[in-house]
Amino acid sequence: MRIAQVSPLYEAVPPRLYGGTERVVSFLTEELVAMGHEVTLFASGDSRTAARLEPMCEEALRLNPNIRDRMAPHMKMMEAIRDRVDEFDIIHFHNDYLPFSLFSRQPTPFVTTIHGRLDLPEFVDIYGAFPKVPLISISDSQRAPVPNLNWVRTVHHGLPLSTLMPREVRQDYLAVLGRVSPEKGVDKAIRIAGKAGMRVKIAAKVDAADEEYFEAVIKPLLKQPHVEFIGEINEMQKPDFLARAHALLFPIDWPEPFGLVMIESMACGTPVITYERGSVPEVIEDGVTGFITRDEADAVRAVGRLGEISRAGVRTRFEERFSARRMAEDYVSVYEELAERPRTAQLRVIAG
Repeated sequence: MRIAQVSPLYEAVPPRLYGGTERVVSFLTEELVAMGHEVTLFASGDSRTAARLEPMCEEALRLNPNIRDRMAPHMKMMEAIRDRVDEFDIIHFHNDYLPFSLFSRQPTPFVTTIHGRLDLPEFVDIYGAFPKVPLISISDSQRAPVPNLNWVRTVHHGLPLSTLMPREVRQDYLAVLGRVSPEKGVDKAIRIAGKAGMRVKIAAKVDAADEEYFEAVIKPLLKQPHVEFIGEINEMQKPDFLARAHALLFPIDWPEPFGLVMIESMACGTPVITYERGSVPEVIEDGVTGFITRDEADAVRAVGRLGEISRAGVRTRFEERFSARRMAEDYVSVYEELAERPRTAQLRVIAG
């Protein structure tokens, strides 16, 4: 198939450091190419891919201090793709609601994977305005705020099997990986580790929007002797960081749409201790790949039960459920289904 993958421009594909959506776009794109499809990737110019790269800006917007309006390059990208729709059998967007209006008025099939939360009132309103646009969820739980949209499929994320691997190393700490923000529960992870009598290493990005929270809430906790804050790490550092951990602590306090870090941990054979929020029950098998807990006290008890879990078994379940090939095959099934539908522009009828 002739497939267009359209990435956000905030990070390169794959991102140099943090960037879940762009990382998934990269895994999917490379797997589709390996399967023999003709793939064009619309992304920032510093992206790396085996597909045909169409650079929509010189470098990732997060790295360019001269770009003050980050929406403008995205709008320009939408217009550029609209002019080339006849080149593709399917266009796959990863840009939230941005393409809905323009691409509903042209005949080439398109689909959008929603990567973020949908429980905010303004999101409910905007997605509700386009009830016929075909959407893919990354977990069933993600759909809950807007269940009546045109959900085509749920496709769980996947990783290349060789990207993250178990290592024969000694485990001597609990790990936190991702981003520092109130909903990610880094403060809870620090308390859980302390009450369990274990060290915790935190490899996490601090966005500008979360600087105040970091300074007021997290930074004072870093003075404790069992806490080590590493900061943002790259893909080369992840395997060793996760493999050396007894477990990944993921005590989230929000409806997590998927949680890529959970399957990254599983790929290394490292179990996950997490809260029952959002997608967690769809990703983690309680007692097999980690423990789904209710609160801090329950999580502390779970740390004491880590010996019940086989790290080899964690890796096996990752391979069975969360490979990039499985993800790509699921998406191709969606592409084929949509490509077989009659090619007519989906014009919205406005009442009144």
